[in-house]
Amino acid sequence: MSIMRNRLPVLALAVAGVLASLPGVASAQASAPQRSAEKQEVKLAALPENGKTAKLEDLVGKTAYEFTLTDTEGKEHKLSEYLGAGKVVVLEWFNATCPYVVRQYEGDGAMNDTVARYEGKDVVWLAVASGDTASDGEGCQKAREDWGMKHPVLLDESGAVGKAYGSKNTPTMYVIGTDGVLAYGGAIDDNANGRNKSPTNYVVAAVDALLAGSNLETTFAKPYGCGVKYKR
Repeated sequence: MSIMRNRLPVLALAVAGVLASLPGVASAQASAPQRSAEKQEVKLAALPENGKTAKLEDLVGKTAYEFTLTDTEGKEHKLSEYLGAGKVVVLEWFNATCPYVVRQYEGDGAMNDTVARYEGKDVVWLAVASGDTASDGEGCQKAREDWGMKHPVLLDESGAVGKAYGSKNTPTMYVIGTDGVLAYGGAIDDNANGRNKSPTNYVVAAVDALLAGSNLETTFAKPYGCGVKYKR
């Protein structure tokens, strides 16, 4: 009996080693979503200083750019802090006067319903206004109040963040995983003309996949909407 007792721990370790080496088990462990209570250091890329507008499709799958922006109420938001807290971050390029954005808030798009879908989950949703739109901070705040937006509108007046992320249209959407990698970038859905009765929301699909630790089916979709006017 004593010999069997001594062998049991060794046998358990051997079995654990075999299980860990199995592809399915390793994959499940690696893809498990991070808990909000965990803290990690996320190293992001520095914003480029060349002033050029990047190509969004070239950014997908790569490390996102670090930024710190102030919202319409004077609060600062630093991207790496949200990611370090284990949050998936959604960026929504915003212009309250753009008909495509208006449709998302007042029409069938139901942007606020989409944001509310992730309330209480490890997701942070940030709207970003760049260039001329950001110069009208009061207008952005008024739209936020009129539309009952619970997420903030960050002001990127210089346009440095928008250009770095290749944002040329509103609404252009970005989904960044807790590892700091841009998992999805592009259109919010496949309903540019507003006539699709059952549109696919690419952002929902991307966020749900990340939260579940699954692979994304779509990582880029050509953006549509109003052009972002950057200052010269």
